[in-house]
Amino acid sequence: MKSKKIAFILISLLLVFGCQNDDADLQTAKASSIAEIFTDTPIGMGTNFYFPYGAGPDNPIGSKLNAWTVDSKVSYKGNASMRFDVPNSNDVEGNYAGGIFRIDGAGRDLTNYDALTFWAKASQGVTVAEFGFGEDFFPNKYITTMRNVSIGTTWTKFIIPIPDASKLVLEKGMFRYAANTNDTNGKGYTFWIDELKFEKLGTIAQGQASIMNRTNTSLTTFVGVNSKIDNVAAIFNLPTGINQAVSISTSFLEFISSNPSVASVDSTGLVTSLSAGTAVITAKFGDTVANGSLTINCVGTFVHAPTPTKTAANVISIFSNPYTNVPVNYYNGYWAPWQTTVSNDFTVNGDGVLNYTKFNFVGIEFSSPTINATAMTHVHLDAFFPTSIASGRQLRVIVVDFGADGAFNGGDDTRYSTTFTAPTLVSNKWVSIDIPFASMPTLLSRAHLAQIILEGGDNSVLYVDNIYFYK
Repeated sequence: MKSKKIAFILISLLLVFGCQNDDADLQTAKASSIAEIFTDTPIGMGTNFYFPYGAGPDNPIGSKLNAWTVDSKVSYKGNASMRFDVPNSNDVEGNYAGGIFRIDGAGRDLTNYDALTFWAKASQGVTVAEFGFGEDFFPNKYITTMRNVSIGTTWTKFIIPIPDASKLVLEKGMFRYAANTNDTNGKGYTFWIDELKFEKLGTIAQGQASIMNRTNTSLTTFVGVNSKIDNVAAIFNLPTGINQAVSISTSFLEFISSNPSVASVDSTGLVTSLSAGTAVITAKFGDTVANGSLTINCVGTFVHAPTPTKTAANVISIFSNPYTNVPVNYYNGYWAPWQTTVSNDFTVNGDGVLNYTKFNFVGIEFSSPTINATAMTHVHLDAFFPTSIASGRQLRVIVVDFGADGAFNGGDDTRYSTTFTAPTLVSNKWVSIDIPFASMPTLLSRAHLAQIILEGGDNSVLYVDNIYFYK
């Protein structure tokens, strides 16, 4: 009797584990490996799969919602193609065309493919800003993008290499595009795409990846500062003989820190400075080392600017964590060709700091809308020079009002420049600057304030925090 019980238990266990394996097989089977995305119709995409890009800080209008349609009159092969109507730049319904094609349901297993391919032509010769795959709006883990794609008026095949297909076991982001009218003087146009699918070409050479735009970049940071590995790309040799560059996600790479106690780096390329010292961040793409690196020079604990104590009701904030900032167009307009200032802004323990390197001058603009500061009495900002102050060094703070028309250089702009020198300016210490509006005789109005310009740099470094008007 005892042996029968043991036999029954063994049989039961086999049945349980057998069912578990069957369940695992069913889970794997759910990941379709269909290659086609669109032939004469969308293939295996579900019912809700097209998502146009919405409005954002850089584009308050967004993509035209109906830019994509199926055209039954034009095709490379079969009976239909995907039609993209890029709108005029002044179209109120959307000033460009762009969006993603995301599977409505479980993603696809793309591990057997090495490229996304399609045929395309346009109503005129154009350059389309971006084509790619891997964007699903969350988590966008494996985005791959081919940029500035030249399309002519005859059907041509295009190939976007897959950087590492072994990672794409359940991908939802099948296709993405963004097209504007930058090279057509704002005039709209149409392009068509057909036979959009993944392929195993077998003739794409192993890519060479790079980070930091292929440069060995150095960055001075503080404990608690996060930095990001960016400008990640790879070059692949296509069957056509062309070396095709694509921007790729950091998720395709493995990152290494030469000194993890000084700076750590996670799988997304986020670098965290941990202690004083130097660490070099590099990356591997498969078995090869990526070109470029990021050297972290952590100088220790950051000294924060003084915490503002003004009552929020008496402040109009441009940049300050303790207050709610008004809408700002930009903190660095990079006014070519004379400006050299580069922004390397950072955040230390939740406190954002404007970091201007190669500083000669920089424009901060808040003209959408302008600010009515007639009730305010002063301008405030905190400045920090992490390097020595050269003899005769100046910092000029220029406040600009755009006038009643609210437009730059509209004929009624007024401004005033206040100059600071040593001993007001010191190195390695926050300098609090307060300028009364009463001391700005040529600023004829402050009802339409739109810019604060900082000048007087010598290509050194300047930190800025707590920019606001107050009474």
